[in-house]
Amino acid sequence: MSTHDDDRDGPGPAAPDSTTVEALGSLSKALETVERARGHLYGFHQLTGTADFELDRTVGLLRKAGHHSWADRVATEILGRNVMPGRWTYQIVDAYNETYYEPFRALERTVVSALADGHEHRFEARLQRERRTPGHPDHTPAEGADT
Repeated sequence: MSTHDDDRDGPGPAAPDSTTVEALGSLSKALETVERARGHLYGFHQLTGTADFELDRTVGLLRKAGHHSWADRVATEILGRNVMPGRWTYQIVDAYNETYYEPFRALERTVVSALADGHEHRFEARLQRERRTPGHPDHTPAEGADT
């Protein structure tokens, strides 16, 4: 059985009550938002790194154009600079993952396991059932797919 299965009439434990399903849906939405934030954090990390490597080109071009003092300033003041006191972007990403993301994800899994027997996306599965048009070919679940 899939962890997305929400068959209320099938074997296994009874489905959680409606408020619990709604709470689990809210928790899932919050985690999805954190996943997006984490993606933006990785984007910040990659964009900052890309900019830092582009500075190598900047320094070289300034030197080639005879602007050695400006090349020196870019190289010493910005190239390789911490983005926060004592930290590069990868350290910010690591701290976020360890301090916030991983505990959040672990707790979400624990809550789903305890309250929904490990069955994820019950809220979405309920919406899917409620919003389908019975008999419409484009609303019919695929054979073996969660319902």
